[in-house]
Amino acid sequence: MGIKIIEFPVLETERLRLRKVTEQDAPYLMEYLSDDEVMKHYGLEPFESIEEAISEIQWYDSLLEEQTGIRWGISLKDDEQIIGSVGFHRYVHQHHRVEIGFELSKAYWGKGIAGEALSAILTYGFETFPIQRIEALIEPENLASQKLVEKHGFIREGLLRKYEYTRGKYDDLYMYSLLKDDVGGN
Repeated sequence: MGIKIIEFPVLETERLRLRKVTEQDAPYLMEYLSDDEVMKHYGLEPFESIEEAISEIQWYDSLLEEQTGIRWGISLKDDEQIIGSVGFHRYVHQHHRVEIGFELSKAYWGKGIAGEALSAILTYGFETFPIQRIEALIEPENLASQKLVEKHGFIREGLLRKYEYTRGKYDDLYMYSLLKDDVGGN
């Protein structure tokens, strides 16, 4: 049994609405996923077409269909425009673990938005899914993401050398984890 959801959950925080991304949101995704700085640590080349944004949305949909994760679009409560995404992927049922991922439009960096969104999904994930461990794989150069997950209690466990081949090169990745026990779960 994977991550099973009957109705897509909308999560709200003080400033944000986390919701399902639809094909109508493709122009918003295209706007920030075509930015080289946003994509630097995402593992893909900057998007060059709306079709690539639609393909990304289809990947989000496949996570739920295959019960391997869920991805929310991030918007401000007073604006439906998607400014980033956050979610779970690579759910491994037999080991009760899942990986997180997130990205945010550069215009919203440094405002605490990624942290607010991450906090909401971490709580939702531990309360809703049968997971014991949430992992984050982060490039050593991506200091902002390292600080973000560490602020949320993730522990750096080690370096995965040349773990992934993206954008024409092999990348080392730090393995971070947050256990349900770390946040007071059983």
